[in-house]
Amino acid sequence: MASEPVPVFSKPVTLRDVAAQAGVSVATASKALNDQGRMTAETRERIRETARRLGFRPNSLAQSLLRRRSFTVGLLTNDTYGRFSLPLMSGISDALVDNGVSVFLCNVEEDPRLGQMHVDAMLDKRVDGIIATGKRIDRHLPVDLSNLRVPVIYAFTQPDPDAIAFVSDDAGGARLAVEHLCRLGRRRIAHVTGPASFAVVHARAQAYRDVLAENGLPVTEPLLGSWSEAWGHEAVAQLFDSRNERPDAVFCGNDQIARGVIDALRERGLNVPNDVGVIGFDNWEIVAEATRPPLTSVDMNLVALGREAGLTLLSLVGGQPAAPGIRKLPCRLVVRQSCGHPLDG
Repeated sequence: MASEPVPVFSKPVTLRDVAAQAGVSVATASKALNDQGRMTAETRERIRETARRLGFRPNSLAQSLLRRRSFTVGLLTNDTYGRFSLPLMSGISDALVDNGVSVFLCNVEEDPRLGQMHVDAMLDKRVDGIIATGKRIDRHLPVDLSNLRVPVIYAFTQPDPDAIAFVSDDAGGARLAVEHLCRLGRRRIAHVTGPASFAVVHARAQAYRDVLAENGLPVTEPLLGSWSEAWGHEAVAQLFDSRNERPDAVFCGNDQIARGVIDALRERGLNVPNDVGVIGFDNWEIVAEATRPPLTSVDMNLVALGREAGLTLLSLVGGQPAAPGIRKLPCRLVVRQSCGHPLDG
């Protein structure tokens, strides 16, 4: 009888590959390979044989975590809309699921009592660690996560002192946007952004000023308002009804503002990108891809940020030390059609 062919993998074989080939869940495969959980002897042996056949080599850190821990990590957030927490959770899951670790999400809203209740429940369930995330990097979650008996990683929220945190490089992302407009030949670049109470507004605005100064272009003060399409629409009136020279590009603080800007420009008979180029921030695909024309936007790489947070937590649980501090991950520019091609001249 011919033996079953061995699939060829271009990357190292993961626990997910073993589970798929054996026809079981990742958690079941993990338990079988670590002599844990309830299952028939035949199922356990079939999973082990599949792992041997594929050449699976378990990660030593993951093994130590799985042998001593609960296979779970808690994710706390106050991002009720899920705009930032969901891509982060996707990256965290990518990092941990292959190692048989489940992630469960708890929404603390803005309620300290609810937050403490969720933390207590996580500790009662013996989670291996907690990842805290939010909807802005300059505000704490409404719960004290210091001095817990499990490791805590912060991602896209303000950390406690001496903690490990991951954030996007907002200034670097703003640089990508403004430098792109400069390379396209735009020379009068305006900046329309969110409220002054947000730290990212100031970081991005300073990068905007710096790039314009470096390129010898006139620097105008950013227009600050709400994170909304309505504000983008209103800002266009301020920019184009004044006696100042009209901009040929607008760098926006988020994609909703950018969409409002584009709609207002269209109402004035101005073509995007021929008359005015527009760039957003966040790369919220449901907004950016539905905008007409599709919106060029800065992506904060939240999936990658979540993955790094998950891998770091896995290392901490496995006993490897990690230096405290805030780690900034680079953004990327997703180019669509709202900026056009380089201008002549």
